[in-house]
Amino acid sequence: MPILKREVWKPLYPFASNWFYLPGSGVRMHYLDECQAQPDKAGEPIVCVHGNPTWSYYYRELVKAFRPGHRVIVPDHIGMGLSEKPQVYNYCLQQHIDNLEALLENLQPGPFTMVVHDWGGAIGMGYAVRHPEKIKRILFMNTAAYRSPFMPATIRLARVPFLGEFLVRGLNAFVWGALLTSTKRHIGSYTASGYVYPYDSWANRIGVLRFVQDIPMLPGDKSYSVLADIEAKLPLLAQVPKSFVWGALDHVFNDHFLDHWKLIYPDAEYNRFADVGHYVLEDASERLFECLRRLLER
Repeated sequence: MPILKREVWKPLYPFASNWFYLPGSGVRMHYLDECQAQPDKAGEPIVCVHGNPTWSYYYRELVKAFRPGHRVIVPDHIGMGLSEKPQVYNYCLQQHIDNLEALLENLQPGPFTMVVHDWGGAIGMGYAVRHPEKIKRILFMNTAAYRSPFMPATIRLARVPFLGEFLVRGLNAFVWGALLTSTKRHIGSYTASGYVYPYDSWANRIGVLRFVQDIPMLPGDKSYSVLADIEAKLPLLAQVPKSFVWGALDHVFNDHFLDHWKLIYPDAEYNRFADVGHYVLEDASERLFECLRRLLER
């Protein structure tokens, strides 16, 4: 894919930027907060939580589709998207959950529907098990919030000391690799430029690398106990209406993960799309919107 001028993606993302200075660190977090309805006529708020290496741009079509009737909030994790990317920072699952909690405490959306994808599952569910009373519904896309021994070779390679840093921060291989493998539908260069835009330098790819390094596989890993605690508390959300929208062509969050979710939440609605990859919203946005609308009616 050719790298185009930096601004060509902006018409695809026609939203006002908002900023929140996180307590303690003072690091600036970027987020979207969109609603075109009058406050007294707006439907239930929707909070969308992205993964790695995406950002709020991934949810752009969902925001456009639902902001006429809902307040839609989409943060960029620290180190990602348009949020600040400090070179020295506590990049770990616990911190990302704390950041989401601080933002939502500041915005006070009230009980809301949560939409999660990729790392957003662990972060979003980390928030949800702390505040189950605030979660009305959950829509999951190709994600996990529990421990798993599975890790594809491409992820393992990105975690190799020195080599992984060169690949992820030097060559931007993780971002470009995701673009080339996460969809069945061809992503045009204009759309692709939005995914690449925040990660245009060694320094700006720090968050992408730290997310890869933070995947907890062994009990001694920094975020292992945090993820284990989330996993243990997932039954707290058992009665919350849920919908899973799963891209079957995902080589990372494959059907093994979907089958495990079915053991945890057997009563959820499951939608497995055989022709969809990891970036569900790029391959099947309209089908996902139908699932979300059904969920919002429950």
